Amino acid sequence: MTYNPAYLIMRILFVADGRSPIAQNWIRYFAARGDEIYLASTFACPASVGFPINDLEVIPVAFSALKKVNQNPGSASTRTLGLRTVFKQWFGPLTIRRAAQKLREYIAQVKPDLIHAMRIPYEAMLAADSHAPHVGRPLIVSTWGNDFTLHAPSTRLMSHYTRRTMQVADALHADCHRDLRLARKWGFDAEKPGLVIPGNGGIRNDVFYPPAKPVEEPVIINPRGFRPYVRNDAFFKAIPLVLAKQPNAKFFFASMAGESQATHWVRELNISHAVQLLHPLPHVKMAEVFRRAQIVASPSIHDGTPNSLLEGIACGCFPIAGDLESIREWITPDENCLLFDSTDPRSIAGAITSAIENKSLRSKAAGMNQNIIASRAEYKQNMQKAKEFYEEVMRTI
Repeated sequence: MTYNPAYLIMRILFVADGRSPIAQNWIRYFAARGDEIYLASTFACPASVGFPINDLEVIPVAFSALKKVNQNPGSASTRTLGLRTVFKQWFGPLTIRRAAQKLREYIAQVKPDLIHAMRIPYEAMLAADSHAPHVGRPLIVSTWGNDFTLHAPSTRLMSHYTRRTMQVADALHADCHRDLRLARKWGFDAEKPGLVIPGNGGIRNDVFYPPAKPVEEPVIINPRGFRPYVRNDAFFKAIPLVLAKQPNAKFFFASMAGESQATHWVRELNISHAVQLLHPLPHVKMAEVFRRAQIVASPSIHDGTPNSLLEGIACGCFPIAGDLESIREWITPDENCLLFDSTDPRSIAGAITSAIENKSLRSKAAGMNQNIIASRAEYKQNMQKAKEFYEEVMRTI
């Protein structure tokens, strides 16, 4: 394929979960630029995904057809999600070949300039299995936080398809440098183009910005929802330990209203007076919740760069998080963040209590973190890099 840099309009095919705010952030940017946007969504979703696109094709894979159109991806208990994840790791790869034939036909119909598959299981696995490099349509793959650490080694078929995907990919987008390193171990050629920017493209500073003055009340928000790699069980058990020292502390939990597991923990631990379980909220409303909080917490054991953690930081929250290599790419412990063991309620409680009690640390961190968001996580800057990355890939492939 000969790419003319003067040709400004790109025809882009995204292979993604069309319900995902992360995918929508990317698609929105290029749609607003005037590029031709086609979406092969692995889940049923509205035809417009919130903004106009040229065409939508739903191609279920790994039993995604069983999900409802408006079902929140994180709306299930930890146990249910864990069982669902294990089931899909064992049997999801068996669905790829048939779905890949349908995607291959759609690619032939659309004739995109490039294909961007967002998340290795199962969107990029699907795209890789349908990929025909001789036709000159480069394949860009985005890795999401736990693709290599949780999913890739889980079963022999997951390992096989992850390795094949990395060998077939023409370029890689990751949200942390760790994943670029891990990608090479899984077969990605170090000579191929790579881009490291936040998974959702970055922080929209017209939505996520700090409050007029720092929050003085001890309000802690856990924005992660139910995910199999987030230790909400340990986090809830930490709350009584915090309340023993900070009885006025309040805890917000995103996307947990009506969840039986969360309700059970609240009742069992007798902490209803200190806990508010929130419904899923649009970004604008979620930003308002962040601005009411003093601390944002991420108790995960597998992760890249959590988008919600960056959003909380952008809204002035002091971050505390599980001690992961990818998190350390953004922070310096005890300077602009506190780290904990996500499996240990006492470790989590200690970090929360220390953050509440250490106002000078929070004040110092606020300035550092705003500079980090501005220099490394701003949406428009990063999406400009993404556009240039697309152009580089089309020039070199």
